[in-house]
Amino acid sequence: MQGLLLRWLVLTVAILSASYLLKGIEVSSLFSAFFAAAMLGILNALLRPVLIILTLPVNILSLGIFTFVINAMLLKMVSAVVVGFSVHGFWTAVLGAVIISVISWLLNAFISDQGRVDYIDLKKRGNGRWK
Repeated sequence: MQGLLLRWLVLTVAILSASYLLKGIEVSSLFSAFFAAAMLGILNALLRPVLIILTLPVNILSLGIFTFVINAMLLKMVSAVVVGFSVHGFWTAVLGAVIISVISWLLNAFISDQGRVDYIDLKKRGNGRWK
């Protein structure tokens, strides 16, 4: 449960960062960002795998770039449902999806499978190698 809440907060931070970096994504309040992150997480869990399978030939031909279009469509769907969260334009949605994906990936890299913030502790061995 702790991991789910931590990943939800990470997605919220990613959405707030995208709204800060792009003019076309607007978040009116922190509650809107929390709700948008929850809706985006639900859509990513339920609808995204189906869309990936349905668009597999196009995704293979585009070498996976079409996945960003799917993410942009999901982001536009969330903006249609959540009050206080809006995405203006398709290309803004694509760029916002890229920003949200990169920030989520970077922040989730520090979260372990148990849902805790993790770090790597390296020690230098006698032969000059790190372990």
